[in-house]
Amino acid sequence: MDNSLDHNPVMLNEMLKYLAPQDGEIFLDTTFGAGGYSKAILDSCNCNIVSIDKDPTVALYVEKLSKEYNNRFKFIQSDFAQIPEKCGIDIKFDGIVMDLGVSSMQLDEGTRGFSFAKDGPLDMRMSNTGFSAADFINSEAEEEIANVIYRYGDETFSRRIAKRIVEERKIEPIISTLRLANIVCSSIFGKRGKIHPATKTFQAIRIHVNDELGQIERFLSNVRRILAPNGRLVIVTFHSLEDSIIKKFFQENSVKIVARSKYSKEKQIIEEWQWLKILTKKAVIPSRDEIKLNPRSRSAKLRASIRLGDCYV
Repeated sequence: MDNSLDHNPVMLNEMLKYLAPQDGEIFLDTTFGAGGYSKAILDSCNCNIVSIDKDPTVALYVEKLSKEYNNRFKFIQSDFAQIPEKCGIDIKFDGIVMDLGVSSMQLDEGTRGFSFAKDGPLDMRMSNTGFSAADFINSEAEEEIANVIYRYGDETFSRRIAKRIVEERKIEPIISTLRLANIVCSSIFGKRGKIHPATKTFQAIRIHVNDELGQIERFLSNVRRILAPNGRLVIVTFHSLEDSIIKKFFQENSVKIVARSKYSKEKQIIEEWQWLKILTKKAVIPSRDEIKLNPRSRSAKLRASIRLGDCYV
């Protein structure tokens, strides 16, 4: 348990730089995981934080932070897409942080079925409830399986993989991660690259089973309601489709800087839909040193913005 809290969350220093916690402020961590971001924010100043996670296995980490930070830390087990309605949160946050990556404890635990590195049940459900990866693989039509693998995994051999899956499940249901990984590898034949041949397929199925992109979009539709004026929004993504959603959201809701003379006394007119100012001109990526220490961070991208206050400079 302690090892998970001691691990280094991706781009921790960069996250704190853009979130800029101050005494007396209140923050929302939408993806608690092992508590790395929440703990760092609480340690940075005398602030408060509400942390969200739908994974029931985070209970041990929640207990540890609850004891250490007492009334400064509050945890709600929920899907972050359901904020604020289902959580009953009636406050404005001074900062919101999202780490959209699958946590190490999920990847490293074979029984969760997220990874082909360890054999286990083909599950992949972050909440441990609902439609599993095995349900999807063994019940959906070949075309739907191929579309999911291509759409969310950008897998060139998606149709070949889907066809082989359907053939194999007729012989015996596919219920283990290792069997699915072997099916994918055999479908691609001798093709090998920098990543394991089953990586894209597993990623695609996980995204689909957990409706990850849909959850992100539903959450973003609520951000304006729960982010205070001058509140900071920091989001770390690990997939190009996630990053595309975040980038588009920032662009569509941000102020467009208009070039004008520094002597001009006229204030820039801000449209009602322009309620954000982007803090990161382009996505921030991990340093080479961090990638060496944590190879899983190599695909991470951080984007940040701030909600405009009563006046804009």
